[in-house]
Amino acid sequence: MFSMLTAKKKQNIIGKYKVHDKDTGSSEVQVAILTGQIKALTGHLKKHKQDNSSRRGLLKMVADRRALMNYLSKKDKKRHETLAKKLNLKKSKKE
Repeated sequence: MFSMLTAKKKQNIIGKYKVHDKDTGSSEVQVAILTGQIKALTGHLKKHKQDNSSRRGLLKMVADRRALMNYLSKKDKKRHETLAKKLNLKKSKKE
């Protein structure tokens, strides 16, 4: 089994990407947390190539992150671009 984000890592991510002081669930924070989880799971899957249930979870996380980024793009283009640069995410083929 691999280690997902610890509570401390998650709090660091929230602190870095929060929009206001009490923010824990904005689109930016959710995308940043998903990105951290995706990176952790990608490392796990490089070692354990046959772990198909984790691979399925990874695909779901990527789809969730894409949906949140699409929502943010429609809601506020500038916040979307800033977040994509911070997280080093490539633009989707649709744009």
